[in-house]
Amino acid sequence: MKVSIGKAAGVLGVCRHTLRRWEDEGRLSCERTASGHRRYDLSRLTNRKRAADILLSKKTYAYARVSSHDQKDDLVRQIQMLEIFCSAHGWSYEVISDLGSGMNCKKRGLKKLLEAVDQGQIGRLVLTHKDRLLRFGSELIFGLCEARSVEIVIMNQGNEPSFEEELAQDVLEIITVFSARLYGSRSKKNKQLLNNLKDAAEAVCG
Repeated sequence: MKVSIGKAAGVLGVCRHTLRRWEDEGRLSCERTASGHRRYDLSRLTNRKRAADILLSKKTYAYARVSSHDQKDDLVRQIQMLEIFCSAHGWSYEVISDLGSGMNCKKRGLKKLLEAVDQGQIGRLVLTHKDRLLRFGSELIFGLCEARSVEIVIMNQGNEPSFEEELAQDVLEIITVFSARLYGSRSKKNKQLLNNLKDAAEAVCG
């Protein structure tokens, strides 16, 4: 059954202007009559409304992470950005944060997040950047979110780092993981090598 824009707006609980904007953005499709009037598929609208209601019944989770203790100020900024962003959208949310390497899959906050996704408690996941979850393996988590119908919102998607910058960041993460073990050894050669690698990676990162 096809309905007018007024009826469609009533079904979804939005104004006509919003429907027109969604059409311009490619988020909603409609047909046009010979005279140019919009007509919407009622069954699709009903399914969309049902999905929106399910999403609203679940909580939004925002996740923040930094790699080391000397980045605590950045962690605070991330959390503040997430809180402002979620509040501005009127979402009921909870912020989960971790202080640890992006290569560590066993961080307390990340484990809590994954458990909530698996149990169907999350409707939306908000990140400041894609790599906040993990340096490696984030696509697996995104796949799990997709399977559980969790919406992923990444605040900053522009200005993607270059290949060299991403490689340098990965090197820094590896250095962070193994630095304690190397520094605990008696080899000055190992310590010097570690420092040289870290300096080179930081130079590329700027």
